Amino acid sequence: MGTIGLIGGMSWESTLEYYRLINQGVGSRLGGLHSARCLLYSVDFAEIERLQTAGDWDATATILADAAVRLERGGADFIVLCTNTMHIVADAITAAVSVPLLHIADATANAIRAAGVGTVGLLGTRFTMEQEFYLGRLRATHGLTVVIPEESDRELVHSVIYGELCRGEIRSQSRTAYVAVIDRLAASGAEAIILGCTEIGLLIRPADSPLPIFDTTRIHAEAAVERALSR
Repeated sequence: MGTIGLIGGMSWESTLEYYRLINQGVGSRLGGLHSARCLLYSVDFAEIERLQTAGDWDATATILADAAVRLERGGADFIVLCTNTMHIVADAITAAVSVPLLHIADATANAIRAAGVGTVGLLGTRFTMEQEFYLGRLRATHGLTVVIPEESDRELVHSVIYGELCRGEIRSQSRTAYVAVIDRLAASGAEAIILGCTEIGLLIRPADSPLPIFDTTRIHAEAAVERALSR
């Protein structure tokens, strides 16, 4: 079994889900008392969020690349960055280490393609919904058609993530509001929805959504298990 290097804390609420899903996945595959070999470097999200707001992506790249180096030195065979948004600095992380980074957008796109879906709606932070580091990879590398919410819906989705989900607050009214956003994405042609922030799966479950969902946290964790056990 390979050793998984997790860069977490963005937020720790979803990092907890990664740890649970990865260990459950290994236990399901191997049986008995098996659990995952993994290392976790958890950052202070307040520092990362402040730099995000300031647009200082170079500083965030330095922090996360350093985390990856520490995980590699600790024996990690590959790196899992437990966030969608911070894949904006994926290239800097990849350049800092000799072990591979398991990219969340690639794992998600592979799952979408395997399901035979071509057009997806994307929910996430404003950075993920609006910038090319994520949209461009889904479109250019994987050939997906991606629909994003309108401006007011993007603001709603973003504010719920930072104001509630990252703080462990799950509110039924926010679930209702998200489902309304999904309805509007369906009207714009989406066949399924990417939960493109690792906290959204805490709020929206498959039974809540009028469209099939692709939960990036679960998909990324499953891909990590597959990579670790394929060694």
